[in-house]
Amino acid sequence: MQDKLKGLREGIDSLDGKILDLLNERAKLAIEVGAIKRAKEAKTFYVPSREEDLVRRLKELNTGPFPGAAIRPVWKEIISASLSLEEPLNVAYLGPNATFTHQACRKQFGLSARYVPVTSISEVFDYVDKGKADFGVIPVENTTEGVVSNTLDNFLDSQSKIVGEVLLRISLNLLNKSGSKASITKVYSHPHALPQCREWLEANLPGIPALEASSTAQAARIAADDDSAAAVAGALAGELYGLETVEAKIEDNPNNYTRFLVIGREIPEPGKVNKTSLLFAVKDQAGALYHMLRPFYDNNVNLTKIESRPMRKKAWEYVFFLDCEGHVSEESLQLAIKGLEEVCQFVKVLGSYPAAEGLKGGE
Repeated sequence: MQDKLKGLREGIDSLDGKILDLLNERAKLAIEVGAIKRAKEAKTFYVPSREEDLVRRLKELNTGPFPGAAIRPVWKEIISASLSLEEPLNVAYLGPNATFTHQACRKQFGLSARYVPVTSISEVFDYVDKGKADFGVIPVENTTEGVVSNTLDNFLDSQSKIVGEVLLRISLNLLNKSGSKASITKVYSHPHALPQCREWLEANLPGIPALEASSTAQAARIAADDDSAAAVAGALAGELYGLETVEAKIEDNPNNYTRFLVIGREIPEPGKVNKTSLLFAVKDQAGALYHMLRPFYDNNVNLTKIESRPMRKKAWEYVFFLDCEGHVSEESLQLAIKGLEEVCQFVKVLGSYPAAEGLKGGE
């Protein structure tokens, strides 16, 4: 038995060495790709559609027993490390460190990107518009709290394009320094996070005040400095601030997800599964909504989301944000947009990008 175990371990060690050799071969190819892109003065070294197609293809090829769910995070880090050899990416996001937006960044770009936390969603757009960051990551909607209106409003004036999306399960943990409930006299978290675990807090910490912090990361920072305080935050916040988990997954709704958008300056080339986002204002006339929807029906373009927002410059007038399946380079979508332009005051293509797995239009 011991001889067999030793032989199996030696086999694993040998395979690990071969994997490392292959990773280095891949890295050499990535460096060559980067040199060619620099010679062509490429505007970006990151191609979201190619990365997404690669991960989907590998998941289809996988016959096991390596778990399919592990393919994406493993290859994300391989791609992230390879990109850092071509040209390190600068990514702005709504900070501070250890927020769920930070987690979404790491899920999308891996650990090798350079992350720049900023103080507002508007500042993320500004960083990308002015070239101070290659990409930005911003929240757009949550299954519990609804749409993030500030994100939608910024698209009215920004030249940034949506180049990707990230779906993140929001798992809330109760964190403190000791890992015990006994010392807790107050709980801190972001005002959006507290309602998402209200039932659990009332049942398990009755009478303990729930206090607002500017972010879940700020709540974790407070708990790290106060033995009597606890924070409701994500696992990353606990990791970065050295906190213990009192209880994991205390959210009342287990299907609590936030969708994040990745913004850049160029619409990526089409991939295998695409989504397009549009912004437009309809004309003030009878049947306006019918005329707006008709071009999509006529051209067999499937809509996945539509949201209205009041225009900031004109009272009682609205703009619409629409997501649909397909890439703006496809003829059917081009015809639908042309038809939309005929019945709208204006139409703005916000981006065409790889649809995230787990969202309508993805897998």
